[in-house]
Amino acid sequence: MSRDGGAGAPGVDPQQLWLTPVQPRRGRKPAYSREAITAAAVTLADTEGLDAVTMRKVAARVGAGVMSLYSYAPDKETLLNLMVDQVSGELPTTGTLTGDWRADLKALAHLQRALMLRHPWLPAALSTRRVPGPNTLAFLEHALAALRPTGLDGRAKLEIFAQLTAFVAGHVAHEIAQAAASQSPDRAAAEARYLAAVAADGHHPELAEALSAPGRPLTPEATFTRFLNRLIDGLDTG
Repeated sequence: MSRDGGAGAPGVDPQQLWLTPVQPRRGRKPAYSREAITAAAVTLADTEGLDAVTMRKVAARVGAGVMSLYSYAPDKETLLNLMVDQVSGELPTTGTLTGDWRADLKALAHLQRALMLRHPWLPAALSTRRVPGPNTLAFLEHALAALRPTGLDGRAKLEIFAQLTAFVAGHVAHEIAQAAASQSPDRAAAEARYLAAVAADGHHPELAEALSAPGRPLTPEATFTRFLNRLIDGLDTG
C-alpha cells in the first residue's frame, strides 16, 4: 500500500508524534514546517474534501517534493491526526465555566458544531480512532472541568465527552448531507409528496399523526439545539 495511507499503513506512535520534536533532513533549512504542511492539508480538505488530501497534493501546495514531506508526516494517517489537532486549536479552552454542567456541556457542543461546519471533513476524520494531540487534550481538559460538578468518576466523564463528540459529529455529517440534498427542490418536493401519500394510506397511523403535529423551527441551529437538549438533559449521573 502507498504511503498515503490505507490498509497496511503504519500506526501512529503518539509519543513520537506529539512529544518528540520534528527532525528535518540534514542540509539547508527547509522552506516549510510541519505546521505549514498541516495547514496546507487542512486547506485542501476544506476546499476539495478529505479524499483529495494526498501527500502529493499537499507537497504541491507547499512547493516541496513528495519525499521531503515524509520526515514530517510519514503517512496519511499521521497527517490526519495532525490536521484534526490543528483545527482543534480553534476551540476556546479558557472560557469561564458557570458550574451548571449541563449548560456548560451544551455550550461546548455548540462550539464543536461550529468547528465541524467550518471544516466539513472533520466528522469523517473523527469516525476512526485518532490520537489526541495537545489542542485536542486542552479541549478535553476543559470539558472534564465542566463535568466536575456531576461527581462522576473520571471514566464516566470521559465516556460522556466521547458520547457528546460522537453525537455532534454524526449530527453535523447529517446536516451537511441534508444541506446538499436541499439544493434540489424537485427532490424535496417529491419526498414530501411521497410521505404525504404514505401517511394517507391508512396503514401508518402513527406516522400520519406525527406529520400532522404542529411544526417546529426547522433551521439547522434550532434542530441541533433540540436534539442536543434531549441528549444532555437525559444524561444519568446517578
